[in-house]
Amino acid sequence: MARELWRKAAIVGIAQSGFSKNIGRSERSLAVEVVRNALAEAGLAPEDVDGLVRFDLENTTEAEIARNLGIPNLRFFAEVGYGGGGGCATLSLAAMAVESGRAEVVVCWRARNRGSGGRPWAGTRMEVGGDQQWYIPWGLVRPVDQIAMLAARHMHEFGTTSEQFGAVAVAFRKHAQRNPHAMMRDPMTIEDHQNSRMISEPLRKFDCCLETDGALAVVVTTPERARNLKQRPVAILGAAQGMGPDHVVMANYHKERFLETPSLFAAREVYAQAGVEPRDIDCAQWYDAFTPLVILSLEEYGFCKPGEGGPFSENGRLEWPDGALPSNTSGGGLSEAYVHGFNLILEGVRQMRGTSTCQVEDAELCLVTSGGGVPTSAAILART
Repeated sequence: MARELWRKAAIVGIAQSGFSKNIGRSERSLAVEVVRNALAEAGLAPEDVDGLVRFDLENTTEAEIARNLGIPNLRFFAEVGYGGGGGCATLSLAAMAVESGRAEVVVCWRARNRGSGGRPWAGTRMEVGGDQQWYIPWGLVRPVDQIAMLAARHMHEFGTTSEQFGAVAVAFRKHAQRNPHAMMRDPMTIEDHQNSRMISEPLRKFDCCLETDGALAVVVTTPERARNLKQRPVAILGAAQGMGPDHVVMANYHKERFLETPSLFAAREVYAQAGVEPRDIDCAQWYDAFTPLVILSLEEYGFCKPGEGGPFSENGRLEWPDGALPSNTSGGGLSEAYVHGFNLILEGVRQMRGTSTCQVEDAELCLVTSGGGVPTSAAILART
């Protein structure tokens, strides 16, 4: 990829813990470990760090990370909201800090014991306020119920089928079989998908992401400094956010365009920033908390027309190595791990370095997306 396309920020280090249902360690311990390891992979030390970016749902804090690693001072620290929508937005904040000179080495991280920590919605109160009052009292409590509404509407409007959702799950499981770090590596067929139990009609067990303990970190710095570090830098061409008009988190059902999600707006912005189009993308890492989100994203990020995401997912088109758009090449949230989609960023970096276990030949551009049912973000990474 031509160097003139670089923004003024690059990813130079990545690290992840193991993934499991119950890792047996605290989120703080995991967070400190992955930040330290990501810095070491880059050839940097804690004293080089002057910026940290976190999810607002993160249980560990900037002060804890800085204190435990011996970071002398943070000139920049910030957080991003909306859970699964925030993954690529952490890169956006880090890149802006580096570009503006507010910091030179910024680490983004996510540590979450979701597998062993219980289901957040299990503690939902009988009385709720804010936007939640418009949907939780009517039974839309779990994320799977909320996305099931979108899935059912897509099926009604366009004839999308459960088997097409299954094609997404099967493709990503195929990739996970090659990834030694993936939680789910057993083979899966469409029949397996169809025989899995119903969770929230029309979504079945294998339409849903994993419940995972684990942590990950990414190091962002200037291209000038990146060229002198240990790893091949990966350019951040674009990192954008989007919300769209009149948005209600996870329950946008009142809108005239029922199936329009914030991804449509993040897509426009990230392509404009990067100066590329969907046809230029070599591989994609889709936020896949649920299979219908991938089908919607294929449409909203411009790889097919509205209503065509289901057929696009069939016949191995998302599969490595021969598919038209190899996607979630580590297994994604459906088969590798679910840590609010942060593992998708790391797989995008590996693709651009040429080190993925499902490496796309001559890949130069990778699209990474975050959660589509909430205010969201996306990034385009480039080989250097």
